[in-house]
Amino acid sequence: MAAKMAPHDANPGLIIREREPVNLEYPFDQLDEFLTPNDLFYIRSHFKAPALTRDTFELSISGAVQRPFSLSYKDLLAMPSVTRPATLECAGNGRIFLVPQVKGAQWQLGAVSTAQWTGVPLVTLLERAGLDPDACEVVFEAADKGKPKEEPVPPGDTQYARSISLAKAADTVIAWAMNGEELSADHGFPVRAIVPGHYGMASVKWLTAIRVVDKPFQGYWQTSDYGYWEYQDGNPVRLALGAMAIKSAIARPRTREVLTAGQSYMVSGASWGGDIVTATELSVDDGTSWQPVRFLDEPQPFAWRRWEFAWTVPEEKGVYMLRSRATDNAGNTQPEEHDKRFGTYVIHHTFPIEVVVR
Repeated sequence: MAAKMAPHDANPGLIIREREPVNLEYPFDQLDEFLTPNDLFYIRSHFKAPALTRDTFELSISGAVQRPFSLSYKDLLAMPSVTRPATLECAGNGRIFLVPQVKGAQWQLGAVSTAQWTGVPLVTLLERAGLDPDACEVVFEAADKGKPKEEPVPPGDTQYARSISLAKAADTVIAWAMNGEELSADHGFPVRAIVPGHYGMASVKWLTAIRVVDKPFQGYWQTSDYGYWEYQDGNPVRLALGAMAIKSAIARPRTREVLTAGQSYMVSGASWGGDIVTATELSVDDGTSWQPVRFLDEPQPFAWRRWEFAWTVPEEKGVYMLRSRATDNAGNTQPEEHDKRFGTYVIHHTFPIEVVVR
């Protein structure tokens, strides 16, 4: 599918998937550096970006805590901060590979990007607030709201909100900068949550409230959307999507790219997931055989590892199917087929990249 020009206020290299709200895709075939440039970082929005300012911004921490408090933008920037890399991926990335075609933004490979995120560790704020003994989750509430698309739809406008477990709070950053620059409006200015290792819907943009709860959060974007069915004791139970599944993707060659028979070609791509990528293999015969790639990045939690593979293109002309397959530190490996329990999300099976040899 040919890329379309992006809106005037975004990098023209981004691919339009939806105009309202703005959903733009990173051109994955341009993958080169470890960090994605800010103006090429994919954009996923549910509603129009709210108009927030530094001077009036306030972040509240409340709920099942002993000492609720609020912070201004200036207060937050004055606190001790950390800078950590994290790869974010939309839960629907790769949706275009599902057959038959399904509803939703038709992401190809580029609803994924990596940045260095600077902000205050969430645990710092929670320690200051003091958790109640029965606290179990942290809810992030955003300034954006509107009418959701997925049925059943609640009445009136719905505020975007997602929760994470207290255990995941240890990894989470309340960020105000990406790649050393102030967040842009499309990326959550003034402040957003970064929940590394979880799909991007957990990293709530335009964050205005952090609410600790003593019961599992059942909000619209926690269960109705971004959820899946699991059977427990024989009964279907709706669970929230969370950790990213292990995944890899080929950046180059592109689908239907024409290669010269006998030439040396450097296949490149990246692998990522909810923890540490330990291995990636490439198949140039549609999964019949696999060979290890060479990593360009050291393993670290929550960040992709770029890789490459020197391929001598066969002398025999025709169509070839390339696939990549990643494994994580828990031994999880990409499957051959999409798990239908996840519907239009968690699309991490091995994708065929068709190339033509002439």
